[in-house]
Amino acid sequence: MTTSTIYKKKTPLLFFLIPAFAFMTLFLYYPFVVNIVNSFSKISGLGTAAEGLNTPWYENYLKLFQDPNIVTALKNTLLMMLCTIVFQVGVALVLALLVDRIGRGSQFFRTVYFFPIVISATALGLLFNLIFLYNGGMVNQIAQKFFEVTQFIDWKDEDHYFITMLIPVMWQYVGFYFVIIVTGLNNISSEIYEAAEIDGASGFKRTRFITLPLLRNVLCTCLVLAITGALKVFDLPWVMFGSGIPMDQSWLTGTYMYNQTFIRSDVDYGSTIAVIIVVLGVVISRISNTIFKEKDY
Repeated sequence: MTTSTIYKKKTPLLFFLIPAFAFMTLFLYYPFVVNIVNSFSKISGLGTAAEGLNTPWYENYLKLFQDPNIVTALKNTLLMMLCTIVFQVGVALVLALLVDRIGRGSQFFRTVYFFPIVISATALGLLFNLIFLYNGGMVNQIAQKFFEVTQFIDWKDEDHYFITMLIPVMWQYVGFYFVIIVTGLNNISSEIYEAAEIDGASGFKRTRFITLPLLRNVLCTCLVLAITGALKVFDLPWVMFGSGIPMDQSWLTGTYMYNQTFIRSDVDYGSTIAVIIVVLGVVISRISNTIFKEKDY
């Protein structure tokens, strides 16, 4: 049987596609549709059936505009998104370019930069609690011992809470984008660099006029992943802060949705926040795809 004959027969393809589609329908699309219905319904508690539609049916969506915490969550999430693009993708790009330049030892740096992805978010949250929060935190203790600082910095107060959330999130996922960008760099032919070197192009010019343009599509992918990832940030901030102080000013869309659903048992309102997260992800990703449209080379 020739290759062309195999591709003309669609039945074998359906044999593999239908189970995957059924799995996604059962565990992704169906729960998402139910979540939309729940956002219009009245649900008294977690695990209880809906008691019918709200009166009015858009009550939860109206509540969004009256809830100051959702405004705080959206503001912090958008700021987290900006920081993700600048620091996670930006730092990953710089590290990938540096590692790509060296010959011996590059595998070591690739492993080191990717390693934080392997560690669970719970373990990282506890680790950074020891660094910042527990018993003054390692940073405060070092500052007190070596720099004669007499007063500990409260890393959970309103002046420092965001940087306390930001550092572990940035640190964990730099390696993720680093691996993607390194893979993109490996796909660039060395012959292009050799031709540029013969023409007298410096290292900076080769990076600016060859590497970055050819990495455009890879960077666009990283950008979309960074945007959608920032909207879903939950585990590290929750492990570090929980539902206590200063959550009123440090809510993210993910942590606030979890708090409403599982702590306060306001399931229908939590479903509404989940719908907003999905809508924001789709809209912002679409805008970024339009602005940074992928090109064929």
